[in-house]
Amino acid sequence: MGRILLVEDEPVIRSELRRLLARAGHHVSEAESVARAREDYELDAFELVLTDLRLPGADGTALIGLAAPTPVIVMTSFATIRSAVDAMQLGAADYLAKPFDHDELLLLVEHWLENGRARRKLRALEADVARTYPVRGLIGDSPAMQDVLTRIRKVAPTDATVLIRGESGTGKELVARAIHDGSKRCGGAIVAVNCAAIPEGLVESELFGHERGAFTGAQSARTGLIEGATGGTLFLDEIGELPPSAQARLLRVLQEGEVRRVGSTRTRHVDVRLIAATHRELPAMVRSGAFREDLYHRLRVFEIFVPPLSERGDDVDQLAQHFLEDCMRKLGRSGLSFQPQALAAMREHDWPGNVRELHNAVERAVILCESSAISPELLAIETGGPVDSGLFKASQPPEAPLVDAAVGGESLDAYLKKFVLEHQSELSETELARRLGISRKSLWERRIRLGIPRPRA
Repeated sequence: MGRILLVEDEPVIRSELRRLLARAGHHVSEAESVARAREDYELDAFELVLTDLRLPGADGTALIGLAAPTPVIVMTSFATIRSAVDAMQLGAADYLAKPFDHDELLLLVEHWLENGRARRKLRALEADVARTYPVRGLIGDSPAMQDVLTRIRKVAPTDATVLIRGESGTGKELVARAIHDGSKRCGGAIVAVNCAAIPEGLVESELFGHERGAFTGAQSARTGLIEGATGGTLFLDEIGELPPSAQARLLRVLQEGEVRRVGSTRTRHVDVRLIAATHRELPAMVRSGAFREDLYHRLRVFEIFVPPLSERGDDVDQLAQHFLEDCMRKLGRSGLSFQPQALAAMREHDWPGNVRELHNAVERAVILCESSAISPELLAIETGGPVDSGLFKASQPPEAPLVDAAVGGESLDAYLKKFVLEHQSELSETELARRLGISRKSLWERRIRLGIPRPRA
């Protein structure tokens, strides 16, 4: 059943159509002209408008704009190709030539009513998701994550190149996809490329394409991934792994908007937005000559730092609950919850693998759980000492005392502070902690106690 407005100036035809639609279960309102329809009704209150093309005063196509976004079906006895084209160009949902079969009309009406209902459901769902997760897929109320969300909202509508920094497993690709979804390019594709996963000898061919015969095995020409992203977004993950020759070619794409296939002398124009991500310290790579300085500055027009999970506080609880619901849905389980001890264990864990590690821990626990409550043992994570679930063992080397490292009478705290400040630009937190022989959590606690800042853009 649908709410339909019927606009027809012939009383006999209008009466017949009203009875036909009413017998099909629809609620029908009627008018003999566009002016009368506007006077008597709120046009956007209907689910569908069915109107004759030729009406006194104004043609029925005038209702297309007046009733938007309600779909309008135009009927006419002047069945010419030109009138059909004109009506569709003006935005008519469909076109029906008189005389028409009654069953054909009812099928057409039902189709557009269902189409409208689907669109309304989608809009409601999108609004609900937007309220729940302001940026799709990114969860967290911590100040660090709110800063990320704010930066995404600011940069997404622009076409600026974005560099996303953060440790492995923090969700850098989710940030890239959120930027794409919020941009004017959201109707185009986002092409994601993991630079570290492509063999060095094939990187240029994959990214920029090649011509037939450009190298051994090039049996035919191939479009590169950059050309394939035209009109959309190119996401280059682990961009620090790009070889120097590919870095030079990528720089030209950013500077000139042009790409040249391997083995070709002709350049092709491309219209892509570039988002890059890395867990590497690019400034240190620039200083060592491993990464081009000019490319680095082209990439960091706008920079976003995605914090490690250990710095996100209560976000761990939200993410764990989200992953629990997602895993139950995928694995066909229901009614599971975390024991309070499991929640406490997750809050205390360092999460060196970040969000990815948390997701894996929850999924493993859902698979193993034989009751309604997930215990700490099923998560197989450390809570100050090794946890033995009987199936998985999680252990780490104990913390080294740092005594052997301190030399010349230097205090342990002074040595640690000096070591961190000297090496944090080139080492990740995990690598720093490993070199010092302590856990990442201990390193974080010492940073707080000794006032050692983390390098930020």
